[in-house]
Amino acid sequence: MYAQTGRTTAHRDRGRIDYRRATAHAVLDEAYHCTLGFTVDGEPRLLPTLHVRVGDTLYLHGSTGSGPLLAARTPAGLPVCVAVTQLDGLVYARSWFHHSANYRSVVAHGTAHLVTDEAEKHTVLAALMAKVGAGRAADSRPPTRAELAQTAVLALPLSEVSVRARVGGVVEEDADLALPHWAGVLPLRLTPGLPQPAAGVTAPVPDYLRPVRSPWLTAAPLRGDHVILEPLDPAHADGLYAATADPEVWRHLGTARPADRAGTVEVIAAALRAQERGERVPWVQRSAATGEVIGSTSFYEIDPDRRTVAIGYTFLGRPWWRTGVNTEAKLLLLTRAFDELDAVRVVWHTDARNERSQRAIERLGARREGVLRMHRQRPDGSWRDTVQYAMTVDDWPAARRHLRDRLRPASARP
Repeated sequence: MYAQTGRTTAHRDRGRIDYRRATAHAVLDEAYHCTLGFTVDGEPRLLPTLHVRVGDTLYLHGSTGSGPLLAARTPAGLPVCVAVTQLDGLVYARSWFHHSANYRSVVAHGTAHLVTDEAEKHTVLAALMAKVGAGRAADSRPPTRAELAQTAVLALPLSEVSVRARVGGVVEEDADLALPHWAGVLPLRLTPGLPQPAAGVTAPVPDYLRPVRSPWLTAAPLRGDHVILEPLDPAHADGLYAATADPEVWRHLGTARPADRAGTVEVIAAALRAQERGERVPWVQRSAATGEVIGSTSFYEIDPDRRTVAIGYTFLGRPWWRTGVNTEAKLLLLTRAFDELDAVRVVWHTDARNERSQRAIERLGARREGVLRMHRQRPDGSWRDTVQYAMTVDDWPAARRHLRDRLRPASARP
């Protein structure tokens, strides 16, 4: 517990105050930024900045040219107040007076000092990198001595600390309960969006920036003798554009052939946006022999409750048609669905005019179930009839044996 002081003792709503170290540390560790308060020539100043907690010390990031950080150089240090707030929800009451918010807030008072030891500063900055992404410190260049000299770090020992929080629902006057107004809580959460690579970046999005998803919505890496499936990423744009530039590859797809690399970037971005919405799980296909990007494929119509999934959005460079790549990719995806996700049904959809695709799906062991009329629009705006195929968990054992046999070298077959 942190000891109460005159500055941390609550004078109202005392039920919302907390002095437990674990509670305060949890809020500080979850938040990415704080507000640093101090005075300059007798006037108040507030500075938003990044922070990281290491043990019982809060470190604040800044520039060596900053006024308060220069003031913290003195032996006496800089008296500061630091506030961190996590807003968890808006509370709507039937009356204006009782509207409120759910939140968790930490306020720390004390004297901050400038960190001058180079090793300590390096350790703090590494901890800050780890906070923005587990593994980020090792996945980026450390500062040079010149950069380290330009970076200021303030150290604030955590000793005078309090937590204030509001949780729960609406507080109402009895007389207001019959009013015909909506009341309740609107939860608020800070959630990461889709990572947006900077221009010229060819490295894939690191795992620590990918959201934690259900296995049904995770593009787990899959590897075979002919093909490797890995999570689709903007870094695959150059290879995917080069491998699938043939118009015949896009002839029966629901997306028009990209005219240039930028078009391929948008095809990938659309797939990743669909993944973020939970509608699709896209993979890129690589040649197991050369490592080059050769195509893409996806799960979609994902329904974990009914344990069903569809395989589609598949396009493969023409040099790899009629090789073991497509057969093995489907075997990997079916194994993922039936054996790892415990699916009971896998579905395919294909253009009724695409007889080559229909024959390929039938060779997998899937059964034709019917035609969905005017099911989707083609890139030219015309309506397409879709042939639907499916494989059930009862069909899977025989299909698996058949596909493995097809992939076995002729010399190894009985």
